[in-house]
Amino acid sequence: MPRRPGRLPGVRMAGFRQRGPERADIAMVAHPSVTLLIDLSDGDGLSCRARGRRERGSTVIGLLPGDLRLGGGGNGGTECLQIRLSPVLAPAVFGESAALTGAAVPLEDVWGRDAGRVEGELRAAASWEERFAIAADALGRRIAARPPLDPEVSAAWRLLLAGRGRVRVDALADEVGWSRQHLWSRFRSRIGLTPKHAARLVRFDHAARLLAAGRPAARAAAASGYTDQAHLHREVRAFTGVTPAAVAVAPWLAVDDVAWPARRGQGRTAPT
Repeated sequence: MPRRPGRLPGVRMAGFRQRGPERADIAMVAHPSVTLLIDLSDGDGLSCRARGRRERGSTVIGLLPGDLRLGGGGNGGTECLQIRLSPVLAPAVFGESAALTGAAVPLEDVWGRDAGRVEGELRAAASWEERFAIAADALGRRIAARPPLDPEVSAAWRLLLAGRGRVRVDALADEVGWSRQHLWSRFRSRIGLTPKHAARLVRFDHAARLLAAGRPAARAAAASGYTDQAHLHREVRAFTGVTPAAVAVAPWLAVDDVAWPARRGQGRTAPT
C-alpha cells in the first residue's frame, strides 16, 4: 500500500481494480466526506445505486446518501479512482452544488466539461502514482480558483474531526466566535448538515472503523463516547440499516483499508 507525502490537505485517494466476472453490489455507508468515484473501467464499468436510482460511470456521492451500493464489472472488471474530499473543500471544487447532501450524481453534472478531460488523462496514465498526481493537480486548480469556505465553518469542522464528534455545538460556537444560531445556520448552508448531525456522522465513522478493525461492539461504543452498546446499535442502524455485527464484516468502501485490501493486490492508496 504505497504512501506519499500529502499535497492537498483534506483529500485522500485510493485506486481499486477488480478483475473477473461481474460481482454482487457492495454496500457503502455514510462517510464524513464527499466521495468522487472516477470510472476507469472498460465495458460496462462502474455503477452506483442510491434511493432506487442507478448511475453509470464516474459519480459524486454526497454526505448521507442513504442506501448506496457500488457495482459493475462484467467481463472487463471494474477499475476506479476513489477520492475522499473534505466537505469544507467541496464548495471550491463543485461550486454551489457542493453540499450534495443525500445525492449520488454523475460527475459531469457538478464538474462540467472538465470531467471528461480529466477522466481521459487518468485513463491514459501509466501508473496509479501518475493518476494520483493528475487528480491532485485538477483538484488543486479548482480549489485555487475559488474563495475558501468561511474560516469559522472550516475551524468548526476541524474541531469536530479532532474531537471525533464528541463536541457540543455551544463549545464549537464559543471556539469560533459565533453565536450558536449563526454557526448552526452557516454550517448547514455550507456543509449540508447541521453541526449536531455532522458530529453524529463523525462519531459514527470512528465507531465503524473500530468495529471493522475487530473491536467488540461494547468496547467500540465506550471508545466512541456512546452511553452504552444499545446507543451504538441505534446509531449504526440509523446510518447503515444493519447491526454493528454486520458493519464489522461488511466489505464497504467507507473503510478504505478494509475494502479490497492492498495486500491482496487489488488496491493502491495514497493520501494527498
